[in-house]
Order: sequence, then structure tokens, then C-alpha cells
Amino acid sequence: QVQLVESGGGLVQAGGSLRLSCAVSGRTFSVYGMGWFRQTPGKEREFVGTMTWSGGITHYGDFVMGRFTMSRDQTKDTVYLQMNNLKPDDTAVYYCAASLSVISTNARRYDYWGQGTQVTVSS
Repeated sequence: QVQLVESGGGLVQAGGSLRLSCAVSGRTFSVYGMGWFRQTPGKEREFVGTMTWSGGITHYGDFVMGRFTMSRDQTKDTVYLQMNNLKPDDTAVYYCAASLSVISTNARRYDYWGQGTQVTVSS
């Protein structure tokens, strides 16, 4: 089993920054890829970014346009999503996810999920 706990969400003005954290515990040695997704009411989860556990490969959703960066602190088994130049359209619940086998833009390919953290961007 792998456990994921997100933190770092909150309220920020447009143009501001937030850094989300995802603490990974349990059988971390079995993790191959990590992902960030976001969801607003009534919509499906939207792909934000994904990276290999080693950090060697990253890929982002088209809307990111260089504003977000995923990284991992190997000493803490924590994955981060640094979000800059936030826009009101970025308002959503953000989830981190872990896959035992792939990195993917498809939420169904992930095996474990965190509880989510709310990000609200005011105009």
C-alpha cells in the first residue's frame, strides 16, 4: 500500500503562487510515477502534470504553459507542485496520485490517490 497526503492549498490572488506538497509513505519503493490532477464540481479530473518517481521525466497539461513545476525531495519522499502566475481558472481541488507502473495523463492509470487540497484563486 501507498499513502498520499496533500497539503499547501489555500486562497491566493491572481498572479500569485502556491506550492502543493504530496507526502508519500508506505511501499514507496514500488512507485513508478506520480501525477497531479485537479477537479471542479461537475467535471472530470483534469490532468495537471506527471513525473517519474526518479524525477527524470516530467510532462504537463497544455494549460500549464510553463507556470507549474513538479519536483521531488528524495530525502522526504515528498512530491511538490509549484504553481506560479495563478489564474482564477486554476481554482479546483488538487489531487496527487501514484502509479506502480506508468506515468500517464489518464487518471485511471493511477493506483493510489490523496484526499485532495483546495486551491482558490481570486480575481
